[in-house]
Amino acid sequence: MFEFISLAILIGIGGTALLDLWARLLKAVFGLPTPPWHLVGRWFASMRNGQFVHRNGIGDSPQVHNELAIGWVMHYVVGIVFAAALLLIWGVQWAHSPTFTPALIVGLVTVAAGWYILQPGMGVGVACNRAPQPNVARLQNIVGHIVFALGMYVTALLVG
Repeated sequence: MFEFISLAILIGIGGTALLDLWARLLKAVFGLPTPPWHLVGRWFASMRNGQFVHRNGIGDSPQVHNELAIGWVMHYVVGIVFAAALLLIWGVQWAHSPTFTPALIVGLVTVAAGWYILQPGMGVGVACNRAPQPNVARLQNIVGHIVFALGMYVTALLVG
């Protein structure tokens, strides 16, 4: 059990960290905005009051104390949970002899969590359909989760 938890934490952090580096690269090269982790923190923090959906957009909801820190922590917690799912499905032995396909499958399947849970909850609609450029946002989601998958795979190569 300790090995499972340790690997999930390391692989989840590795995948999430590569995703964050990718976001910084996109900002530096193309001027794309980085993810609004303060708004993600606001969304998670609002759940304790029973508010799971912000129909008019999370930006119209009141700020929450430490929302940026909450957003960053939850970003990494979710990455660890996705890595744990990978290890639950393919087993801890995957981390000792990783292949990219299982990580890619998890990475692509987890796009659905953003499209059908996070984004509607934050008021952006299903699969960003209320975003200013929904197809650009969808493409960024898919590519970002592929980068996350690559990060999980490379981390498993390093720690497994």
